[in-house]
Amino acid sequence: MTDMSVEFASLLCSRLCHDLLSPVGAISNGIELLTDEDDPAMRERVLELLAESVRVSTAKLKFFRLAFGAASGFDEAVPARDAEEAIQGLFGGDDRIQLGWMVAEPTLPKGQLKILLNLALIAGDALVRGGRLDIGAEGGEVVVRAEGPRLAFAPELRQALLGEMGEAELSPRTAAAWLVHNLAAGQGGSVIVSDGEPGVLLLGAALPRS
Repeated sequence: MTDMSVEFASLLCSRLCHDLLSPVGAISNGIELLTDEDDPAMRERVLELLAESVRVSTAKLKFFRLAFGAASGFDEAVPARDAEEAIQGLFGGDDRIQLGWMVAEPTLPKGQLKILLNLALIAGDALVRGGRLDIGAEGGEVVVRAEGPRLAFAPELRQALLGEMGEAELSPRTAAAWLVHNLAAGQGGSVIVSDGEPGVLLLGAALPRS
């Protein structure tokens, strides 16, 4: 394992810890409140918040396992429904983001599935005020479209997706984008980024057909 591999793994771990800190911290705080709270109505409210924090934590862990981990062990193809459920769990917990799923294939190659999930993560994070997130895949192509009243898509994310960022410039924020670039390039494919239309972000990848 190279020094860069270790550094990149560290960046991904930093991203995971950052995203999980809030819901896990809420669980810890909720348990602490329960030990001191005697009012039945307040205890019920705390239990509701605990249940929601557990749901969010579980959804994020399931998503990150597929997006960054070994997915379905050593299988080359992963059920597409696993990706759909992971995205629904991550972004479908409230009405802030509407999801559209346009993947007809029952399974996706592991590399393509990871690209799809990470592009969905980047596009979903860009919808800071909510909106719509559409995900599609057909053949060797993956397309993710985000549309909302405000998009936050930093220039460094574009650079990482397109491979225009040096390894020394990587950060936890750009780790997922860098992963997408490397997965696509490793298969002889390319990444597409389009954010010229106001309120719309289009991310995609074109991979050679096997």
